[in-house]
Amino acid sequence: MRIAWIGLGTMGAAMATHLVRAGHDVAVHNRTQGREGPLLELGARWAGTPADAAEGAEVVFTCVSDSPDVEQVVLGTGGAAEGMTLGAALVDCSTISPAVTRALASELAARGLGAVDAPVSGGSEGAQRGTLTAFVGGEAEHVALAQPALQAFCRTITHLGPPGAGQAAKAVNQVVIAGTYATLGEALVLGEKEGLPMDALVAALSAGAAQSWVLENRSRNVIADDYPLGFRVELHLKDLRIALAEAERLGIPMAITDLIATQEAALTDAGLGGEDVSNLARVPRGHVG
Repeated sequence: MRIAWIGLGTMGAAMATHLVRAGHDVAVHNRTQGREGPLLELGARWAGTPADAAEGAEVVFTCVSDSPDVEQVVLGTGGAAEGMTLGAALVDCSTISPAVTRALASELAARGLGAVDAPVSGGSEGAQRGTLTAFVGGEAEHVALAQPALQAFCRTITHLGPPGAGQAAKAVNQVVIAGTYATLGEALVLGEKEGLPMDALVAALSAGAAQSWVLENRSRNVIADDYPLGFRVELHLKDLRIALAEAERLGIPMAITDLIATQEAALTDAGLGGEDVSNLARVPRGHVG
């Protein structure tokens, strides 16, 4: 399959790598040059603009930070839409506003192009292993077109409805893990202050109802009080604000999520927004207010 990939951050570079290794013909573009080197060595082609990358591609992937970034790389000057051919589909793996996703899909449909929103979950580890979960929105024919490419880096692909449904589901996911990250920090700091043997405690928790991906993959961060980059707290804060905006639109009170967003904002304001989101444990440790 001929594929364009736009956005080579921590997640995007790993996901694009799986596509190249699966034998797809992949053109790559990143707004900041220098990250494409390893992919070019594997056989990917470099493109100077999103439009250049999209030319002749059956599927164009985007994996960038926020709604304005997606709009710019797709619809801006030199954007992917300028290079896409009739019948091609955009597959956005970014986490952005469902409303922006629906508007983008409408604009692309007017140009004879498909749109699939496929935000992913599973962290940088899942991206590297090719075991991500994709929450998918879009018309069935466009999802079917994207499916073979998504299978290169996803273990689970679930089509949940029309354009925007994938982003709505990702908002749900981010709310769930927000609580898990926050309570992991509180729980393990509590265990530490109680004088419990932390490795044995985590092993016991993992064998019971408290078991989770966050416990398995991020408890070491909390125990060490060290939060190397996995998923930046500032990006998770952006995701929670998307979820809170949707909740406000729908009239749903979300006091717990609002509290966690406030904590993440404090971490970001303290210059800690580039750390992994497990740094929510800094709150019960008293590092931030």
